[in-house]
Order: sequence, then structure tokens, then C-alpha cells
Amino acid sequence: MYTLIGICSILIVFSIITNSMSKLKRYVLCLMSFFAIILMIGYHLAYIYNGIPGQSACIITRASKFMVYILFPAIIYSYNQYLRDLIINDGKVENVSNKLRIVEFIVYIEILVVIISQFTGIYYYYNGNNFYYRGKFYFVSYIFPLIALLTQLHIIVDYVKIAKKHFVLIIFTAMPMIGAILQFFVHGVSITSIFVVSMIILLYCYSILDTNRLVEEAHKKEVEFLLQREKDVKTMVSQTTSALVEAIDAKDKYTNGHSKRVAELSVLIAKKSGKDEAELDDIYLTALLHDIGKIGIPNAIINKEGKLTDEEFSIIKTHPLIGREILSKISISPNLIIGASYHHERYDGKGYPYGLKGEEIPEIARIIAVADSFDAMASKRSYRDVLAKDIIINEIKKGLGNQFDPKYGEIMISILEKNEQSDYYFGRASD
Repeated sequence: MYTLIGICSILIVFSIITNSMSKLKRYVLCLMSFFAIILMIGYHLAYIYNGIPGQSACIITRASKFMVYILFPAIIYSYNQYLRDLIINDGKVENVSNKLRIVEFIVYIEILVVIISQFTGIYYYYNGNNFYYRGKFYFVSYIFPLIALLTQLHIIVDYVKIAKKHFVLIIFTAMPMIGAILQFFVHGVSITSIFVVSMIILLYCYSILDTNRLVEEAHKKEVEFLLQREKDVKTMVSQTTSALVEAIDAKDKYTNGHSKRVAELSVLIAKKSGKDEAELDDIYLTALLHDIGKIGIPNAIINKEGKLTDEEFSIIKTHPLIGREILSKISISPNLIIGASYHHERYDGKGYPYGLKGEEIPEIARIIAVADSFDAMASKRSYRDVLAKDIIINEIKKGLGNQFDPKYGEIMISILEKNEQSDYYFGRASD
């Protein structure tokens, strides 16, 4: 019994400092543990001072025995509040509240009868030598708690879903009933107290485990929500990007589909250079929008038949700056601005608009520059037809180290020599 008192004291401390459970559950567990401690202390004092003469002993035995009788229904009442929180709030079942009120009404009656028994001796009495004796209607003290516990058991079993989910509650409700029945036939040992305290410990452990389960489920749902949200955002970005790309490519009748082809080629080059899936997704979107600045270039210049004048070419050269301005408003994917801003920079520093050189040029832009130049050479223009594959390979070779990053230029040459993608390009030329 001393061990159980110590454990209940520890449970009170743990219940106070535990933040994972609801406030009501913590309060109920603290209250039940406190009641259990007083119950066991009362039983122990009543046992020690039983039969000892003297006014102090008489007061102690009577007060202690009263606590034993009054605290058992009080624990049932506290447990009822735990069930209320669990079934109504966690189980989302509302129409069980009337049965819970019945349990509370039964408890109130039992407490009233216990008080009356102090003056009538119907439950128990003490003789002149301070010896405890069971009263004529002692069995009645078990009827009300048993009815309350049976009602609680019916509440749990009645809601099958909750009973399966919280099967330990059935054990918690059934064990005190078994203890109370055994106590009726046993003297000298508080079987009921031991059963009740043991079940409080079990209930506390269960509450912690159930709370952990709920936290894990909530965390899982949160992760699923975030993943779905990320997926939705990616879908939205992809759809918005596709719409923009179609608007860009529609301006130039000679390069329809150019942005998508450059994006696919950029991914192929990046993949062969060892980039992972996340990097490839980023490169695809960045390359897809590399020419977005052409939205701000007049159609007359973009679709002009023949060679551009110096003035017109100067206007064309502003499209990276226009693209940078447009994409600077998008913070969800900061790399998008790289393709639009730097895809016309040259490895030797003679490109535009910033004249960056070598690895000063962001890597993604160096990849896109190779894919962009290849698609331009492999596409029909107003002033020329599609260039032959051998010519394109030679042009890329000439550009290694000056126009193109040698690493990504070599990869593009390798793709062409192995006929990867090239069949599609040069098949278009004969259509």
C-alpha cells in the first residue's frame, strides 16, 4: 500500500507537468490519484487504530473510515469526467451525455447515503471499545457504485467504435467492480483500494500512450497536408508556367515550342552531368521561362523577315532584363530569374546583358545557354533553314571555352553524336 501511495504521488507530479494531454484529463488524473492516496491512507489509519481506546483514536478511525466510503464514489465521479472528455471530445459522440449524468446522479445518491449512515449505522458502526463492525445494510454500500460502474461499462460497450479503440477502459471499469465484489467477502485487506489504485496507474499510462498516438496521427496528417500543399503549389506553378510559355512562343511563328524543347534539353544535359531529381525539376522550370522577357519585345521585331538592324537587335538584347524584372516578383522559386537573366552570357565574357565570364555565370544559365543555342540552330528561321547536324556539332565545338562552358558543350555534342534527341530535331527539318 505504501508503494501504491508513492506511485500515485509521482503520478500527480507527472500529470501536472505533462502538457501533451488535455487540461481536463490532467486534472481528472491528478484528482483520482489524490483521492486514491487519501483512500489508502484512510483505510490504513482505520485499520491501525481499530480497537484502540481513547478519544483521538475514535476520531481517527471514524474519520478514516468515512473517507474510505466517500472517496470510492468520488473516484467513480472523477472517472466519469474522464469518460466525458474522451467520448464526447475525442470520440465526437454527443448523445452519450445523458448516461453520464445518470452516473453522476447515482454517485450523488451514494454520497448522501454515506453521510446518512454516519448517524444511522446502516453501513457500519463502532462499539464502545472502538471496534469496527459492518452494519445490517452494509451490502447497500456496494450497490450504488456497482450500478454506476455498470452504467459506465454500458456506455463504453454501447459505442463499439470507442470500445475497440479504448478497450483498456473496459478493463478499468470492470476491475473495480470485481474488487468491490471480492471486498464484500474479505476482511482486513482493502482489495477495492488496491484494484482502484492499480487501475488509476494503468489509466495514466494509457492516457500517455493514447496522447502520443494522437500526436503522431496529427503529425502524420500535418505532413500529408504539407506534402499535398507542396504538390498543389508545384501543379499551380507548372500550369502557370506552361500558360506563360505558350504566350511567349506564340509571339514567334518560327520558334513555336522553343521554350519547352530548351527545357527538355537542359534537363537531359543536367542529368548526364549528375544532377539529382530536385535539381532537374528546378532546371526544367528555369529553362522553360528563360525567354519570358520576349513578351516585352514588339512582334514586328520578333517576327521580322530577314536580318535585324543594329537598333532592332539592341531591343532584342533587352529581353533578359525584361525577363529579370518579371520574374523578380516570384519568390517561391528564386532560381527562375537565373535562366531569364543570364542565358545569353558567354563563357568568354562577351555575352549580354552583364558580360559575365566563366563560372561567374550561374551553372543553370550555362546549361540553358548550350540547349538554347542548339535549338536555335536546329530550328527554321526567317532568314535560313534548319542547320545540318554535322554543322551544329562543329559550331558547338568552335564555341567550347568561348561561347559555351566546355563541360556542358561536350555533353551536348555527346548527345548529338549518340543521336539522343537529334532524330526528333532533324526529322522536323524534312517535314
